[in-house]
Amino acid sequence: MSGNDAVVTPLRPRRPCPECGRPSLRETYPFCSKRCKEVDLNRWLSGAYVIPGGDDEEEAPAPEAGKPQD
Repeated sequence: MSGNDAVVTPLRPRRPCPECGRPSLRETYPFCSKRCKEVDLNRWLSGAYVIPGGDDEEEAPAPEAGKPQD
């Protein structure tokens, strides 16, 4: 086997951009561009994406007004 016959296997499979569906780029993986990457970040920061909590999580009671906290 000569050196020119070697096949290089990519580290990650090519996947479509989660925002627009175009092929992703190595520099902005898994997105196709810096713009799509920033659109996704903005959705996380604005609260559009939410990771649901479990049903077993209980909310802490709100502190009562006028009482000093420990």
